[in-house]
Amino acid sequence: MIHPAAQIIRDEHSALAAMLRSMRMLIAGGPRDEPERFFDVLRAMLFYIDEFPERLHHPKESRLLFPKVAAGAPELARLIGRLDADHEAGERRARDLQHHLLAWELLGDSHREAFVAEVHSYIDFYLEHMRLEEREVLPAAERVLSDGDWDELHKVFARDRDPLASGVVDACYERLFTRIVLKTPAPIGVGPAMVG
Repeated sequence: MIHPAAQIIRDEHSALAAMLRSMRMLIAGGPRDEPERFFDVLRAMLFYIDEFPERLHHPKESRLLFPKVAAGAPELARLIGRLDADHEAGERRARDLQHHLLAWELLGDSHREAFVAEVHSYIDFYLEHMRLEEREVLPAAERVLSDGDWDELHKVFARDRDPLASGVVDACYERLFTRIVLKTPAPIGVGPAMVG
């Protein structure tokens, strides 16, 4: 049986993985003749990553899930330490990406390569991070956590859900998700193909 909190974690990972892969596809196509639209969509995607996974999802894992799993499965202590360090580095890396993107947008193509290299490194790092959580931490949690632990985790993870994972968009984020979906070209979003 998959506990509801574990399903929320997996759903939020899936939403983030989809966003990361979408960024990779968008970047591969480049700005073409629509740099304003291209950079606007990428800024919105990076804001989403900073706003939800970095500020809301990771702290729940670091403060609640990881300590409980480490207490019940001490053989995972080193891995959990690494994943915790990833969380600490992730927010800084997301902000660095925003800076690299602005440098490319405002200072020109001489900054494109640095952004592209950094974003690919970040995407690979993040996908591996989530893979480890799902293959190592969550199965251990299923083995060692009590029903009371799972109830506590569910209460915490059910709050402030990622709108892309839950399908419930807080009105204050409606504009962000509309911008991403409507401006991003298919097959990523429903926007028109990039010109050029």
